[in-house]
Amino acid sequence: MSRLLIVDGHAYAYRAFHAIRELRSPAGQPTNAIYGFVKMLEKMRAAIAPTHLVVVWDGGLNAERLAALPDYKAQRPEMPEDLRPQLDDIGRFLVAAGVAGYCREGVEADDYIATLARKAATAGWNVVIASSDKDFMQLVSPTVGLLNPNDKTGAIWGQDQVMAKTGVAPAQVADWLALMGDAVDNIPGVAGVGPKTAADLLQQFGSAEALLVRLDEVKSEKLRTALRNSAEVVRRNQKLVRLPEVACEFLPEQLVIRPIDRQVLRELFGRWGFKGMLAALDEAVTEKQAELI
Repeated sequence: MSRLLIVDGHAYAYRAFHAIRELRSPAGQPTNAIYGFVKMLEKMRAAIAPTHLVVVWDGGLNAERLAALPDYKAQRPEMPEDLRPQLDDIGRFLVAAGVAGYCREGVEADDYIATLARKAATAGWNVVIASSDKDFMQLVSPTVGLLNPNDKTGAIWGQDQVMAKTGVAPAQVADWLALMGDAVDNIPGVAGVGPKTAADLLQQFGSAEALLVRLDEVKSEKLRTALRNSAEVVRRNQKLVRLPEVACEFLPEQLVIRPIDRQVLRELFGRWGFKGMLAALDEAVTEKQAELI
């Protein structure tokens, strides 16, 4: 079976940048994010053994979400100056490593990842999404799993792990987020409703829409009032947190992992000062030559 690994590019670049505080090339340019990204991608590929792979980058905020909530993701700080130039070099590495990349202006990575994952699953592929973004839990199914870098076990999350983390099934995750809000994306939820209360409500009523229709059945007067006052907020949040379809062709030949460009990788590793990676590249060549002899 074909296995597609979809990597949330910005998430891993930021993670690498903050995990390795100081690393510079012989010329003095920052390389901590590049080094960490390359090592993390290498580890993921070894663990998952994908037949197809793509790294997806954010192309800006979704216009419809911004129209619905002007403060959507507004609290996020500017990208660190030392990280910005490293993204281009990560892109150069991916091209030389034979890995597909995707970025389109105005398309959030989450939405493209979700669309591609659904299309691949429909085609009968096994899909693994590498990201710590909780929005992706709504996509989990028998053929779509999550590789959460915060989970040190390295397990691929399925429906059981989503239920253990949230208290709800994957199909209910969007409503769970709509009720409690999402501080990471600057989406306010219902006052007094946290993860546990949101999960309890969905276990009782099944969906946020059913809950809003049957508010009289909510025992707590305080909670009932908060939900009634925030009904439109919940409905707005549902549109914000759900991952819609975007224009996306499913082209397997563009996702297949291609042969590496060894010459370009040598140049990049040398320029960045990655001696260990350069040695590993030369060792692989020696081993290949020995096989041919």
